[in-house]
Amino acid sequence: MKKNSIILLKSTLGRLPLYYCYLEEMMKNGEEYVSSAVLAQSLSINPVQVRKDLASVSSVPGRPKLGFKTNQLYNDIKSHLGYDNYDEAVLVGVGSLGKVLMKYNGFTNYGLEIIAGFDANPTSKQVGGKAVMSIDMIESFLQRFNIKIGIIAVPSSEAQKVADLLVSNGVQAIWNFAPATLRLPDNVLIKNENLAASLAALTTELRRRN
Repeated sequence: MKKNSIILLKSTLGRLPLYYCYLEEMMKNGEEYVSSAVLAQSLSINPVQVRKDLASVSSVPGRPKLGFKTNQLYNDIKSHLGYDNYDEAVLVGVGSLGKVLMKYNGFTNYGLEIIAGFDANPTSKQVGGKAVMSIDMIESFLQRFNIKIGIIAVPSSEAQKVADLLVSNGVQAIWNFAPATLRLPDNVLIKNENLAASLAALTTELRRRN
């Protein structure tokens, strides 16, 4: 990861994919310039925060009354996001648990940053300031950003399908919160977090002591 990306990790990096995807759509529509005010309104982010984010990543200042050149800002954000970053992850399943995980900032203390969430039926565009997108967009996202870590927080019936999708698109490590046993290639790392089993073990030990 580039030095400037590390500096941005705790503040703006989580929002960069949201800007990136929006700018990509603007370029497809032939929009040559974009202002921070338009981004803020379109993505429901505080305008002051957007201005700070763009000032920290843009290589060329915005022009009065025009804003930033769309393709230049797009490439600047792409550069700051970087490639082959082993500490960036995506989360699949933005339900109650998934939202908690996306909002938790403590992961960055251990070198992990959830940069985007995906869901079959997204109920919002962002959670914790990070992009939430349809699962239909995950393949191109994983390949574009070369993501190596995937977090699964879907129902058990969907877990294997999601794991297969992640692995087939380059993910090499999975943090699994679904109560399911996943079948994965030997070269894929997995850490299972079965919350129900942990709670059962805790209550069983409590009853034993009493």
